[in-house]
Amino acid sequence: MSIFSYGMRYWKKHVPCAVFCQIIGFVALTVDVLLPLLGAMFVDYVLNYTGVTDGGGIFSFLLDYGEPAGWELFFAIAVVFVVLELFREGIIYLRNVLFQYNGLLFENELRDISYKKLVELDSATVSAYNTGELLTTLSSDIITFKEMYSRVLLTLADGFFILIITCVMLAINSLYMLILPVVIAPIMLFALVRYTRAARRVSQNIRTQNAVMNLCVQENIDAVRLVRSFANEQYEENKFDGVNRDLCAAYWEQVDVSAKYGMIFNTIRQVAYIATIVIGTLMVFSGQFQVGIMTACVTYVLRIMDYVTQINNSIYQLQYGLVSGGRVMEFLEHPPKIAPPVGNEHISSVPDIEIKNISVIEEGKQLLKNVSLRVPYGKTVGIMGGTGSGKSVLLKSLVRMYDVSQGSIEINGKDIRRYDLDDLRNEFAYVFQDVFLFSNTIDANIAFYAPDVDKETVMRVAEQAQAGGFIRRLPQGYETIVGEKGLGLSGGQKQRISIARALLKNAPVLVFDDASSALDADTERRLMRTVKENYAGHTIFIAAHRVSSIEDCDEILYMRDGEIVERGTFAELMQKDGIFAQIYKMQTAEKAEAAAEVAAEEN
Repeated sequence: MSIFSYGMRYWKKHVPCAVFCQIIGFVALTVDVLLPLLGAMFVDYVLNYTGVTDGGGIFSFLLDYGEPAGWELFFAIAVVFVVLELFREGIIYLRNVLFQYNGLLFENELRDISYKKLVELDSATVSAYNTGELLTTLSSDIITFKEMYSRVLLTLADGFFILIITCVMLAINSLYMLILPVVIAPIMLFALVRYTRAARRVSQNIRTQNAVMNLCVQENIDAVRLVRSFANEQYEENKFDGVNRDLCAAYWEQVDVSAKYGMIFNTIRQVAYIATIVIGTLMVFSGQFQVGIMTACVTYVLRIMDYVTQINNSIYQLQYGLVSGGRVMEFLEHPPKIAPPVGNEHISSVPDIEIKNISVIEEGKQLLKNVSLRVPYGKTVGIMGGTGSGKSVLLKSLVRMYDVSQGSIEINGKDIRRYDLDDLRNEFAYVFQDVFLFSNTIDANIAFYAPDVDKETVMRVAEQAQAGGFIRRLPQGYETIVGEKGLGLSGGQKQRISIARALLKNAPVLVFDDASSALDADTERRLMRTVKENYAGHTIFIAAHRVSSIEDCDEILYMRDGEIVERGTFAELMQKDGIFAQIYKMQTAEKAEAAAEVAAEEN
């Protein structure tokens, strides 16, 4: 499917308004073409009346209101001119308001569709785009694509319409006046084709460099503390200068192409202007023309040249719109890795989870292998393992952030791929390893799931997450604005706010994916104890690196290379004296050694 026809899928509902705008635009252009004839009548019948008359043409009826070279005719022409001009300006105003409004509706619809697509895409698909590319697609590309339909196409139609009717008006007055446009047309067409190719190339380059610039700026905003901590500002400044130079070069190429072809088109325009005056003057001297008609024909030829230039500019903007439209189409049609549900069923009772021999393969790499687990509602499961062991993949598979390659995950005896995706994810409250906070108040961040919840509930879950103490010590307390992504808070503080946010959701299943890694051991112990006491009836998954976080879980899994290599209760794993037991002994020894060092220092 072509980019243009793809855009028509969304533009077609706006076509009636666009057609109406085009029609009234043609009316305004027709009036604009008639005004030179009125000016010609003024010259021939008022200013330079020689006693010779050709009947007055389309405005001959004005001769009934006054004699040639008289004030009555002058005022009649002036009144008609003012009326036509006011009529034309009124139509143009109405058209401009309508097509801008129509375009804004289209832009709003495209942006809404694109944002929903972004939200629906799985994280793996979104991560395939860089941030600069996404920002450019969801902002400037949509605007440019909208402009192509709502404005550029109208302008192109205006240009071709005016070319037709001006050629008709020239032919009515004298076929000789058409010789020049016919001779110039092939030259203009050749230059136009070359200009279109160059415009497409330049537009693509500018769009690419803008995306690179957005990415560079976004990365430096996100990594500002890292850059400063390494005192590497000079390197980043040099990198930005390089990107800035490339962007400047792309725009400079645009300026060069526009100036070069602009010179060509302006040269042709001036040649046409001078040649038309010469031809018109010869025809006046030979008695075939009156002066007024000659000036009208010169105006028409100039109008043709002006609108040819307008067509050239519109074609350049059309190429730019097609480039942006291609990016929008690619994004909207990008197939998600998570297939839509095969059914639309809903979870009607508390979830009993069963994982049946699942494997997950992503881009040829096996992330999970033959994992099986039964989790009746209310069970607490602890998961340990090194980096890359598959803990996070397993937990994310529960809500289809990853889809299993083989096997199945069932809730209440039904494959989760049969459930409505929103309904499935509403059963879970996640605390991710990478904490994200919005640039808003702490209160709003905690109440993200239920923005209208009362303040007492927010404070209660904050206390349960061990966040109430440090929040109260902040200058504005719960109304403190946190910086973008939680800038200004420590890692442990952000984690506790994120945990409070999940607790407020109060979903049947709580998932803590290494959610307390930035907390000290005592705070983590208090946090986990509070969670298990207050949410004892919930299913809880805890992925952690500290044994102390999961030692009282109903079942503990130890994972390595995507497989469960040990499983059982804490007592059973200690009795096996395997990997888990060794890690427990090592962490206990380190803790005892640290306590001894502290005691020695105090003594």
